[in-house]
Amino acid sequence: MTYSKYNGINLDIGHFTAGNSTSPVPFLKKHADRITHIHVKDRKMNNGPNVPLGEGDTPIKEVLQLMKREKYPFQATIEFEYKVPEGSDVLTEIAKCVAYCRNCLT
Repeated sequence: MTYSKYNGINLDIGHFTAGNSTSPVPFLKKHADRITHIHVKDRKMNNGPNVPLGEGDTPIKEVLQLMKREKYPFQATIEFEYKVPEGSDVLTEIAKCVAYCRNCLT
């Protein structure tokens, strides 16, 4: 980001949490003016796996509520990367992700 003020951040909060074993919230607050959008997914810390939303260590609710409260202009995009559980399908799981995010904002 030091190379140009026009370089932006696509902040993947799941990768951030897994790779840094910490919350992305302080980073998001510090660099909100450079974030173009975020990817929402849940992961376990210590480079842990992708898991269904709400089952990992990523503070999804805190991030979405911060975005709402601060009226950040960038979008949050669900990035579906966890394994589809047996007996389910991709569309059912994506609907669960959307419902989870909506619930975080109420």
